[in-house]
Formats: sequence, C-alpha cells, structure tokens
Amino acid sequence: MHILALNTGSSSLKYGLYRVEGDAVEALFSDQTDAAGGDADPVRAISGTLKQKGLPEPDAIGHRIVHGGPNIRDHARIDDALMAHLEEAKAYAPLHVPAAVEMVKRAREAFPDSPQVACFDTAFHKTLPEVAKALPLPADLRKGGIERYGFHGLSYESIVRQLGQGIPARVVIAHLGNGASLCAVREGRSIDTTMGLTPTGGIVMGTRPGDLDPGVLLYLMREKGYDAERLEKLVDRESGLKGLSGGTSDMRKLHAANDAASKLALDVFVHVARKHIAAMVASLGGLDLLVFTGGIGENDAKTRDAILAGLQWMGDFNSRIIPTEEDAQIARHTYTLTL
Repeated sequence: MHILALNTGSSSLKYGLYRVEGDAVEALFSDQTDAAGGDADPVRAISGTLKQKGLPEPDAIGHRIVHGGPNIRDHARIDDALMAHLEEAKAYAPLHVPAAVEMVKRAREAFPDSPQVACFDTAFHKTLPEVAKALPLPADLRKGGIERYGFHGLSYESIVRQLGQGIPARVVIAHLGNGASLCAVREGRSIDTTMGLTPTGGIVMGTRPGDLDPGVLLYLMREKGYDAERLEKLVDRESGLKGLSGGTSDMRKLHAANDAASKLALDVFVHVARKHIAAMVASLGGLDLLVFTGGIGENDAKTRDAILAGLQWMGDFNSRIIPTEEDAQIARHTYTLTL
C-alpha cells in the first residue's frame, strides 16, 4: 500500500510517500513545503510533484494531529464525526490544530477516494497514571478535560519501536527541537511527560517558554493590559530561545553569536532540560537509558554534551542518539487502519 504522510506544523508541512507492507516501511519520496495559507493549496502541489516524478497515487493519507482534545485518544480513520471533534480540539492547540484541520480538508478534496487517517500525538500518553495527568485544579475543571495530555507521541512511539524487544525498563526520551519535550518511558509505556494541557508547557522551546509561573500572565493582564490574543502571541511565538536571545530561535545562530543574550538563551535551555530530565528520572525511580532525538537532540553535539555534563551526579547510565521517525509511524498507523 502507498501511504502519503502529511506532518503539518504551525507554518510548515513535511510530507512523504511510503510503500508499506505489514511493519515494513520504505520511503519513496519526502520533502517539506509551506503549510496551507491563502489561496495556496500545498496538497495539490504535492499531488503534482508525485505525478511529475512518476510516483504512484497514494492509496491512503495519514495526518499528524497534535491534539485530539478530551474525547479522542486513539489514532482513527477520519469521518465527519471525527472532523467535528477536531474542530473542538482547536482550542487546546491553537498554534497547530487549525493548520492540520485545514490540511485534512484539502486532502479530502484532492484525494476524495482515498481514506484518511488522523494520528494523534496525544495517543502515546493515554497510559499516563492519574498522578501524572491530574493538574492541581478543582474537580469541575478537571472533569471538563483540563489535564496533562502530553505531545510528540509519534516521535516517542518511533523511538520505542526502534529500541524493540530489548528496550530497557527505565528510559527518558528527550525530543529536542523547535518544539521540545521529555517523556519518561517504563517498559515501553509513557508514565510521565513535560508538556501539559497544551504544547506550550514543559521545557524551554524555540519560541515557547515552557513552564511559566501563571502569576506572570495575571500580572501582564492586570498591569500591562494584555488580553488572551496578546498572551497567546507571547507564549507561542515570542518567548523561549527567541525571547531570551532577543531575536532568533535557531541554535546554529545562537552558537555562532558572541553576545550575552545568545549565551543566556543557550544556558537556560540546557539548565531547564537538565532539571526536567531529573524530574523524569524521579518518576521512573532511576535511569537506564537517555535518548536524544529531534532536530537539536540529533544534530547539536554541544547542547547534548552540556546537558549530559550536568547529569553526572546521577551515576552510570547509557545515552544514545536515535533519529525520530514520526512520518514512518504515520504511514504504519494509516496502513493498519485502512486495510
């Protein structure tokens, strides 16, 4: 079966055509383009590219969806009922889900005869115990779906799959990129993670602050006149490495710069990552393996070494770099759900 995997970000679209048979996945073509915007239709452009290269039409389309909201916790075939749930889920991840829903709509129009599958980053974390997913809020709010969901699930799934039968009992996976999070994995299952209700919490990211004293937001509302829209822009697009450095979230530029703001951004990123890794180790009761993945985790040796240097007090543990295979996971799930 030929599967087109669409991995929609807030402003970019990664895609790939895969030949899938059982658990075997072969990448035929992959690329990246801009996400949907205005009159541009990236899905039709992708279809044209596949034809131009003499590649087959996809038998099914798989989509990465960051958040399924409180009612969808499993990868699923897309129908009108699921589309209604996705509309509700926009409120939980406004930076990601609206763009992904738009991509689903365009793909359904471009490939009306091909089944479509939604693969949720939250699905991997449905195994979180109550103590990890409960947020310290009143019961009526928690019953309304306010809890820790966790994200980067497709990435974590791919790491667990690559580790295979020999996966150690206690693993911390550090998905470090423009979006960044950590996951505590016991016996191959998620038991704790850094992101919460939305993909904004946890460790420092490219343009997101990670965990932030909620009093900061109240102060900005009360004293600076910030409304919800202004706060959303601050925590989604203006904070993290970009906010600390005064302009860039690109690790390569931060390493190359010779100024105090860039150094502070790098130091804070490493400091916060170390603290949260230690927290994940506490949830596991020890550490057998620390895995680095994601754009920074796989390619930035300076940042990896700095994080590891601050963890030597924990004693002996193994660390590995394992490339994330989110899109291949999308292809596998789509194959299984459309057989």
